[in-house]
Amino acid sequence: MPKPRLPKKKTARKKLRVLTVQTEDYVERIQELVDRKGYARVSDIAEELGLTPSTVSNMVRRLARLDLIEFENYRGLRLTDKGRAVAQRIQARHAILADFLEVLGINGDDVRQDVEGIEHHISRSTLEAIEALTKALRKYPAVLAEILKRDRSG
Repeated sequence: MPKPRLPKKKTARKKLRVLTVQTEDYVERIQELVDRKGYARVSDIAEELGLTPSTVSNMVRRLARLDLIEFENYRGLRLTDKGRAVAQRIQARHAILADFLEVLGINGDDVRQDVEGIEHHISRSTLEAIEALTKALRKYPAVLAEILKRDRSG
């Protein structure tokens, strides 16, 4: 007679929710609007992102389900504690990348465009390496000067 099998032990798995680039863009814009205006409305977000209000409304519902935002009557949207934590990570990542490119002498328009293209696709370890490199370049200006001598024509 075969041995009775015990039921498989269930292991608690921590659900890892990776935010999409689009989700991060919304959270980032909402925080920027709140910082600038004190509130964020669907129409403001739509204007900032160049989208229709109905498209933004769909994402706003998704952000609410993810517990990143909440609605306040007559005040618009605001980030939850979780949403603010996400926004702070995005802003820190943005600042580190912008600082690095500025140290390298990249012009402002290129910095903004490049950071927007890079910031959602960079790993934590790469970001930490860039931050350390930026600090080292500031600490050793002779090395930075050698780097900046490069031909800027292309």
